[in-house]
Amino acid sequence: MPHQPFFSLLLTSLARRSQWALALTALVALVGLMGCAGLPKDVDRPISTAFQNPGDTALGQWVQARRTAQQALHPSGFMLLSGPQAAYSSRLALVEAAQKTLDLQYYAIHADASSERLLLSVADAARRGVRVRLLLDDFHSTGRDALVMRLAFVPNVEMRMFNPLSGARGSPAGRVFSLLSDFSRTQQRMHNKLFIADNAVGITGGRNLGNAYFGNSDSGNFVDLDVLAAGGIVQDLSRSFDSYWNNERAYPVQSLITREELERLRDSIRAAEATQQQRVESAGATGVAPETPPTPSGRSATDTRRAHIWNQEPMDLRQAPLVWAPAAVLVDRPAKIPPDGTSTATLPDQNPHGATPATIAALARPRASATAAATATAMEASADTLIANQPVALPRALPAESTSATLGDGNAPPLGPPSPRGETSEAQSDTVVDGLLQLIGLARRDLLIISPYFVPGPDMNRAFASARARGVRVRVLTNSLASNDAPIAHAGYARHRPTLLAMGVELYEMRSELTSVLRGALGATGSMGATGASGSSRAMLHTKLLIVDGRLLVIGSMNLDIRSQRQNTEVALLIRSAELSRRATVPIETALQDAAWQVQQTDRGLVWRAPQGSGLPHATTEPDASLPLRLLLQLLGPLAPDHLL
Repeated sequence: MPHQPFFSLLLTSLARRSQWALALTALVALVGLMGCAGLPKDVDRPISTAFQNPGDTALGQWVQARRTAQQALHPSGFMLLSGPQAAYSSRLALVEAAQKTLDLQYYAIHADASSERLLLSVADAARRGVRVRLLLDDFHSTGRDALVMRLAFVPNVEMRMFNPLSGARGSPAGRVFSLLSDFSRTQQRMHNKLFIADNAVGITGGRNLGNAYFGNSDSGNFVDLDVLAAGGIVQDLSRSFDSYWNNERAYPVQSLITREELERLRDSIRAAEATQQQRVESAGATGVAPETPPTPSGRSATDTRRAHIWNQEPMDLRQAPLVWAPAAVLVDRPAKIPPDGTSTATLPDQNPHGATPATIAALARPRASATAAATATAMEASADTLIANQPVALPRALPAESTSATLGDGNAPPLGPPSPRGETSEAQSDTVVDGLLQLIGLARRDLLIISPYFVPGPDMNRAFASARARGVRVRVLTNSLASNDAPIAHAGYARHRPTLLAMGVELYEMRSELTSVLRGALGATGSMGATGASGSSRAMLHTKLLIVDGRLLVIGSMNLDIRSQRQNTEVALLIRSAELSRRATVPIETALQDAAWQVQQTDRGLVWRAPQGSGLPHATTEPDASLPLRLLLQLLGPLAPDHLL
C-alpha cells in the first residue's frame, strides 16, 4: 500500500467520472468543514502493556528450546519471509499458537479474502481467551475497508485507530475533505507493521494485510519481504507497540463509530455489490464478457481465490530455519505525529525508542574473534538489565517519550550506567531513516538498497555522495514507472536520477511484468500463482531493505524518502548476520540482472538497459509505461513537492 496519501487520493479522484463536479463539491464542502467538530475529546484509553512472561507460553518455550538445541550465543533468532505463502502461513501459525496475547500494528488492513481468514482466526483466538490488541492507522479505513473495525466489538478484542481522520467513512472522497481541512496532521501517518504473539515471536517488514500482499490479487501483487523474529528482540518490538497503543493519538474504535453505524455501512456496501453483480450478469447475458471469468473448473476467480486462501496451512514453526544473531530495533517515536491541534515544534524530542548511534555503530563493528563469547554473554546480561529498567512511554505523560528505550537484545558494548531517567549516555538518531543514514556512513565496500518509493532528500544524497567518495559500491532497486502503484512518487525519484547517476549510484527499476524469474528470485506470486486461476498479474515492488557490506541487514516498513524521514512513523530490525545477508542478497542480485531495467546516463540522455534474457530492446523513455501515464507524470510531477510524495 502506498504511503503517499494526498496525491494518491488526488489522482484517484481525477481518474473518476464527474471529476470537475467532485472538485466543486470538495470546495463547497470544505467551507462547511472548517466549522465542523474535530476528533472526540476526553477519550478513555485504558493503559495496557505486553505480556511480561513469554517464557511461560508454548511459543516462549519453543524459542528457548530452539536456542538451546542450536547452542546459540545470541538470544534472538530470525527467518526471512520472502514469498507470500511463507508470509501468510507464518501469521496463521502465530495466531494458532498464541496462548496469552496477540498485538497487531498496521498501516492498512483491507477487507478482502486474505484478511478475512486472518482476522477470523484472530477473533477465534480472542474467544479462547487470548487478549487481542489491534492498532491500525486510520487513513484507509473507508468503504469496505472500514468494516475491519467491526473486530473491535468482538469480546476480548481491543482495537484503536491511530491519528484518525474526521468525516464520513462511506468513500475515500470524504477523506479528501478531511485532508484539506487538517492537512498537516492528516499527512502524517503511522506506517509501522508488527504482528506479535505472546511477546515471544513477531513479524515485521513491508507487508500490510490484504490480497495484494499475499499473492492473491488479480490486478497486481506486491513483491515484499518480512522477517520473523523470535526471542529477546521481540520484547523490544513489544515496547514499541505499547508506546503507540498507550499514546493519545490512538483512539478506541468505539469513540469514533458505533456498531450500528458499521452495520449500516455493511448493508449499504452489500446492496451496492449486489447491484454491481446484477450488472455483470446482465452484461454476460448480452454476450459481454464478465469482469471475472470462470476458471476451467467452472468457479469464478473470486471463489478460487477464497478456496486457495482457506486451504493454506499454518507454517510448522518447528521446521523454521532460525538464524541467531545480534540485533536492534529501529523505531520512530509516536510523537513524530503530533496530537490534534499540536505543532511538532511544541513536542518533546522525537528520537526513536530503539537503538542509539552507539548501538548501531557497535553492531556494525566486526567481531574481533571467536573468543569474545564470554564477553558477549556478559554484555547481553548487562543490557537485559538495562532494558528491564526502561520506563514505558505512557499516553498522558509526553515528556516520558524523550526517554531512551531498548538496545536490541544486548549485543552492543556496554553503554555505561543509565541516567536517573533511564537514558544512556549517547544521543539517539532522530528517525529510523536517520539510523539508516548512519549505517550508510559506516559502509566500507557495498550498499544494496531496495526502496519502492525512492525520493532521496538532501541528507540521503549527501550520504550517497560520501559513500561513493569512499569507494563504496551503491546499488538501488526501486519501482519503474510501470510497476509503481503510486506513480506520482516516481516524479520525485525521476528528479533525482541524473544526480544519483552522476555520483556513480547504480539504479535499477523493477519490471512490471511478473515473470518466472521474478517469482523465483524474490519469492513473488501473482494472480493466484499456481492455484489454477487464469491470467497474469502486474508486479509492484514493496520490499524495504538495506544490506551493508554483506553482513548488516535492515528490514522494515521504511522507504528511503523524505516522507519516511520526516512525517510517517516507521519500524525496522537491524540484524548483524552474514548468513541472513547472503540469503537476501543472492536472489536480489538475480532479480537485478534478469527482472529489472538498469538506468544509465549517456550523451544522448537516459537509457534503460533491458534485463538479461528478456529479449526486450533497450529503452530511451520510461519502459512499459503508457504515453498517457508519462504525460500525466510530466504534468503533475513538477507540482508535487518531494516531502508530499
